[in-house]
Amino acid sequence: MFLLTEYCVVTSAVSGLFGINVEKKVFLDSGKTVRKRGDFGGLVVMADAVITEHAGTREGPIARFYQYGREGVRVLDTKKDLQRIYLFDPSLDMMTERDPSHREKILRRFVFDKYGMLEETFSFGQHPRTFRYENGGEQIAVREGGQYGAVGKIFTFDSTGVAETAWGRHGEIERVYIFESGNDAITERKSGWFGTVDRTLVFEGLNASVFRQPEAFLQFLVFTEWREGEGDSTEKESGDDITQSGGSRATKSRFAFTGKRHTSSEPHSDTKEDFRIDIIPEGDGSSEKTPEDEPGGKKSSEINYAERKTGRKS
Repeated sequence: MFLLTEYCVVTSAVSGLFGINVEKKVFLDSGKTVRKRGDFGGLVVMADAVITEHAGTREGPIARFYQYGREGVRVLDTKKDLQRIYLFDPSLDMMTERDPSHREKILRRFVFDKYGMLEETFSFGQHPRTFRYENGGEQIAVREGGQYGAVGKIFTFDSTGVAETAWGRHGEIERVYIFESGNDAITERKSGWFGTVDRTLVFEGLNASVFRQPEAFLQFLVFTEWREGEGDSTEKESGDDITQSGGSRATKSRFAFTGKRHTSSEPHSDTKEDFRIDIIPEGDGSSEKTPEDEPGGKKSSEINYAERKTGRKS
């Protein structure tokens, strides 16, 4: 399994899956620095890898940070408060998402094998997803609901980047991930290779080309995704969604009432809406008259038996 903290790489001469060479990764138990074995056996000290996500182009506002340690990936907001945490377990070929406040609690689990990746969630109503390699590793098919579910997305790799196709195998391109020529950024565009720039991820201490490998790209998708309720990347700097403690984003229910609300603290005014019940007058009567104004009107206790029987007034 390829893990992002494994910077010490020894390339194996054996041919791996899909006809490409397999790289054996060597863990180094280091804290803030990682040593990389050079071409001639020397060791080169590398700094921690950090990805800075910008809304739009790299000149746009910063939206999030992704920081790597020897245990996994930390996702930080613009205030550098911890939002998510992903831990690696190379012995089981697995990555887990943990609750930032209770690290022993597993929220999601990502299991890797030679066929792709299985995403398991422990939230009620959430179905598992499978990511399977196809066409010699040139495509990844995403199935909702497990191994035999319907194909929802297709990721296609080429020399420029990765194209994400929505609505099945014959759908339209929803977004693309372009590996920039400087090997220091990945640009995400909407609707195609020449679409609007949605976000730019700038790399420091790690080459962007690392994520060209299908397995590494799947991990990249997992911890850089924006979930429902977190807003689009073009709205990351909007203060409407950022609430609650710790910089988390409030999720608005699609069943929430959207009309005008009245609170008891609001002062009463004649300009406010009147919710009193209107009395509709009789159709053949004058709008200025009420039953009390009619001449000869009697109470029911004043009507005698003869009048009740004949229906005539005395």
